[in-house]
Amino acid sequence: MLGLAGCKGGAAADDAGEKASGKGLVIGWSQRGISGSDWWKTLVEGGQAEAGKIGARLELLDANGDTVRQNADVQTLITKGVDVVVMNPNDPLGVGPSVQALKDAGIPVVTVNSSLDKSLVPDMFCYVAEDQVHTGSLAGETAAQKALEKYGDKGQIKLVGIGGFPGDVLSDLRFNGFMTGWNRVMEKHPGVTTVKLDTKYGEWKPDKALAPIRDVATANPDLKVIYSMSDVMHGGIVQGLQQAGLWGDGIIMASYDGGMGAIKEMVDDPKGPLQADASNQPWDQGVAAVRMALAAFNGDQSQCPDKTNYIDTTVITPAEAPEYYVPTDTYVRAKD
Repeated sequence: MLGLAGCKGGAAADDAGEKASGKGLVIGWSQRGISGSDWWKTLVEGGQAEAGKIGARLELLDANGDTVRQNADVQTLITKGVDVVVMNPNDPLGVGPSVQALKDAGIPVVTVNSSLDKSLVPDMFCYVAEDQVHTGSLAGETAAQKALEKYGDKGQIKLVGIGGFPGDVLSDLRFNGFMTGWNRVMEKHPGVTTVKLDTKYGEWKPDKALAPIRDVATANPDLKVIYSMSDVMHGGIVQGLQQAGLWGDGIIMASYDGGMGAIKEMVDDPKGPLQADASNQPWDQGVAAVRMALAAFNGDQSQCPDKTNYIDTTVITPAEAPEYYVPTDTYVRAKD
């Protein structure tokens, strides 16, 4: 009996040792949604690829936009005995029962893409995402530089941003970042007066973005710069500008997401309106989430010292578009 117990203990230790390197680690992934979103699909695929690379197994459950279901999914993952959980929370506060259940079970949790309510952050190992203010600023800087090249360093430049919904955090962060980057460039050119129109909202959908952009363009035929806070709305924005008679050489457009459709547009028409696309790289976020899951299993908080891990993002212009265009991908990935 003692001999058997000793062998079992040694095997358990060996197992834990292997898992410390990733081999045999079981990562539960609670995804808030996948269906209908190439972005979320790519996020999960990045995580799956990294899990395979380190020898881990990923148990994926999709809540399909239902917080109650997500809480149930996490309970299922706990029952399955996963070593660590990656969660893409559907509701930052509504997943509180899941966070508490994981804490009670001694299972660390990493969040990705969307974080937890401040009251729950102490029980989270790490939040993985892109820094949306910084990423937006990359688009703003590039748009400002392109505007100076096109319109010169004197006169008025009228611009408008279009986001998702009034008051939503994503829109505010991405637009504030854009204006930070824009102003950083334009403060060196006092001859330029920036006229910032009221932000419009397209509910993150192309059909919903069409009318607001068409209306603002019709009312402002001297509009020069449009910033879309998501590539998803791009088709509707283009159609709206076309209906207003503004789509063409007279405007500059910047966007956010790094969607491969937008990159191809810059490859095909490098002198067209679309001149900058800031990438938020869902594949790389998925990869980083799995890396943080391994660090969480090992209790290595030095890998995420401030409980936040922002991936490195970039901005693609027509000059870089051929380098980043990969027809089989849906979003830009980081270069090796």
